[in-house]
Amino acid sequence: MENEVLARLSALSHPQRMAVYRLLMRRYPDEVPAGEIARALDLKNSTTSVYLSALLDCGLATQRRVGTSLLYGAAMPAVRAMMDFLVNDCCRGRPDLCPSPSPDHTPMPTRRFNVLFLCTGNSARSIFAEALLRDLGGDRFDVYSAGTHPAPALNPRAVEMLRAKGHDTGNLRAKSAEEFRQPGAPAMDFVFTVCDQAANESCPPWPGQPLSGHWGVPDPVKVQGTAAQQALAFQHAYGALRKRVEAFAALPLTTLDAIALQHAIDDISTLPETGDPA
Repeated sequence: MENEVLARLSALSHPQRMAVYRLLMRRYPDEVPAGEIARALDLKNSTTSVYLSALLDCGLATQRRVGTSLLYGAAMPAVRAMMDFLVNDCCRGRPDLCPSPSPDHTPMPTRRFNVLFLCTGNSARSIFAEALLRDLGGDRFDVYSAGTHPAPALNPRAVEMLRAKGHDTGNLRAKSAEEFRQPGAPAMDFVFTVCDQAANESCPPWPGQPLSGHWGVPDPVKVQGTAAQQALAFQHAYGALRKRVEAFAALPLTTLDAIALQHAIDDISTLPETGDPA
């Protein structure tokens, strides 16, 4: 086991290999094409392949072929084994030196939960998710959305669709994620990315270590074509997010501990990306 841990630590000691691994961890349980990793990190395809091979060789990454594409993911059992080894071997299990990574089985408290939905522009997908959870979650949540690179205003088609679906759009606006990192901002219990680009970006960790999930949905704003084709793209994005938000709102939050809840959130992320356009 020691040799395996040393090989993994060696692989992560390279800054760009670490950047690749961080991206895989942010996208977990998604699997990501090598080309997308290269674009997100501004790396050459050949360089990305070398870094991914190093992570595969030491067991920190997984690889799966789908058609002509190779998809890569984070190998979570290897990460857990490495952390357990460091705590139990190097620290001899001393809690004053290394806090134990043992799961916390304390159920979530009974209160309102703060939820933040993130995408790049905060003009359509994260706005959909915010409106949906406000209406489907009852009084259990305080819901927010933001963008890593917010648009000047909400997408008019997104606003029109929300109104047609019966959602109140009066308090919705495009805003920066940095608003929620300022002193006095609400502490988040859950942070969800709803676009791959936002999930791929390397951002500082959120205070308080909120539970997180990646519910990537294709960007309807970027769809080209007829008005009908564009409208259908917005319908699909709305439907996909509604499916995920409904599943999240149905979770018995106060009876699940953090580990069980994180597993449930990861399961929700595997729901089909294409929603019912009805």
